[in-house]
Amino acid sequence: MAKIKLVDTGWSMIPEGNYTFKITKADYNEDFGKMEISMVTKSGQTHNERFSLITKKGNANEGAMKAFSYFAKTALGNFDVEEIDPADLEGCYLSARVEHVESETISEKTGEPFVNVRLQDMKSAVSFGGDTQATDEEESDEEVDLDDFLD
Repeated sequence: MAKIKLVDTGWSMIPEGNYTFKITKADYNEDFGKMEISMVTKSGQTHNERFSLITKKGNANEGAMKAFSYFAKTALGNFDVEEIDPADLEGCYLSARVEHVESETISEKTGEPFVNVRLQDMKSAVSFGGDTQATDEEESDEEVDLDDFLD
């Protein structure tokens, strides 16, 4: 029987651990209140965060608004900001612990639960820094003294 060579699909779930992400794209569909943030790690792994800021009835989705506000303020490193243009997030860095959470929803195709990637312990970052990933034993919470950048 003939064998078919398989190719890399280009996608894999980011393993659990600590990462720094660079926000590469922030798309906001104002008509539907859908915000999608595209991010990449130093090693090229990608992750998307999605926020539904408006309910199906057209009202503000308060939970999503709070989650997005925290995400945006953390990425910008500014908790005093009151409004932003989504493009303001592009180029910002964010460090977080990646955690996998099994959903109660079972896939009809595989019979297995869906796994969601959650970003926990988010912190503002200024660059990718050193390592692309640190395990729990090897924290990558290197603090940057901003006074070093002032003349």
